[in-house]
Amino acid sequence: MKLATKFIHAGVEPDPSTGAIMTPIYQTSTYVQAAPGQHKGYEYARSQNPTRKALEDALAVIENGKYGLSFSSGVAATDAVIKLLAPGDEVIAASDMYGGTYRLFTKVFEKFGIKFHYVDMGNAENIRPLINENTKLIWTETPTNPLMNITDIAALSAIAKEHKLLLVVDNTFATPYLQNPLDLGADIVMHSATKYLGGHSDVIHGCLIMNDDNLKDQLYFIQKSCGAVPGPQDCFLMLRGIKTLHVRMQRHCENGEKIAHFLRNHPKVGKVYWCGFEDHPGYAVASKQMRGFGGMMSFTLKDDSTEAANKLLSSTKVFALAESLGGVESLINHPASMTHASIPREERIKNGLLDSLIRLSVGIEDVDDLIEDLNQAIG
Repeated sequence: MKLATKFIHAGVEPDPSTGAIMTPIYQTSTYVQAAPGQHKGYEYARSQNPTRKALEDALAVIENGKYGLSFSSGVAATDAVIKLLAPGDEVIAASDMYGGTYRLFTKVFEKFGIKFHYVDMGNAENIRPLINENTKLIWTETPTNPLMNITDIAALSAIAKEHKLLLVVDNTFATPYLQNPLDLGADIVMHSATKYLGGHSDVIHGCLIMNDDNLKDQLYFIQKSCGAVPGPQDCFLMLRGIKTLHVRMQRHCENGEKIAHFLRNHPKVGKVYWCGFEDHPGYAVASKQMRGFGGMMSFTLKDDSTEAANKLLSSTKVFALAESLGGVESLINHPASMTHASIPREERIKNGLLDSLIRLSVGIEDVDDLIEDLNQAIG
């Protein structure tokens, strides 16, 4: 099945009681049983809900996986994965990643005896010196947030399988439209589905997709026992968002390419981080494992000061200064003080995340309006 057809029809069947083409919102907390233990697969809404089940089926289909699990946020999905581990276990993680993931790892799970190592995964071989008998899991993003670094998923998977490690890929930036990590050897795919999968900045959601039966059982147990599940209204909004993912991503990619080249050619712009440039260090890998380069990018100004960045950030009229990304509207963000503020400054700087770095989530508006807005804001 082609991508466009898959996104529209994934996991969706007409409602058996009414024939409704859209999945109903089953707004209920519990289900009546004919007798103790005699039910129609649903007992209590924390365990399962028909709207959520339809969404989880859809998530599995669009990521070419066997199982999908929905959570109340991307961080909740990440939290569930780390709960597969035990005190003394070790994780190798990308040094350049979402600040909320870093915060969860360092401020929550390190207190429970799980050790995290951070490394540049631009070269998969960099992880080998960190692997030991306690290593259980590799966590990566590609492209990374916010520096757009690329990880070779297949190469990382080969090392993970060699050492019997789990490989988890945060696929939020790429989405299933551009990249399918399970096909490249990942064990679990994570999405902050709040972003592109929902696509309209109106729902918080996270998900995990996998093929392994045992992993699914363990993660379902954590989902059910810890209770970070989404409500049926949120699941309905996610199902709606997925139906237009392909057309939205096409425009995100088209607009992103034009804006990346505009920025690179602007006399006041310093470095532009976008994985679609042929001289990007990860371009060859991105071209191999992705179907396009997306609408996320970051850049610095030649006047590399916080003052210059703040002036630009407060001057846009179409780009909205806000957290998050992946909605139909364009957003501008200052990672050092917003999405990545939880990472110590010395760590940020070491990884290349300067105080003046600006991140763009390029939306699906008319690209000429977006370019004009950036041009007047840069001055």
